[in-house]
Amino acid sequence: MNLAMIMKQVRQLQERISQMKAELATKEVEGSSGGGMVKAIANGNQEIVAIRYEEGIFNEMDPEMIADLTAAAVNDALRRSKEMMNQEMSKLGAEMGLPIGDFMNMM
Repeated sequence: MNLAMIMKQVRQLQERISQMKAELATKEVEGSSGGGMVKAIANGNQEIVAIRYEEGIFNEMDPEMIADLTAAAVNDALRRSKEMMNQEMSKLGAEMGLPIGDFMNMM
């Protein structure tokens, strides 16, 4: 394989990664804690876009418990978002014949 072919593949990969990032920004995953009392929504770019609380939670629990449940729900949502991104990167790598998924799993 010559340098021109490699550079062409790199440009194609960069374009596909940009497309994938745009697509991931529109996808959402939900993380939860406390049996669903707290839910966090993250997009595919590992950004939290919403946090939802079960009605009455602020009357039933102390602030420290709510903070702990919120952190757990956010961490769950971010973990799921990262898994979604890794799956998409693996698909992209397979399409292009590159072991991108293996690289992403090391991060």
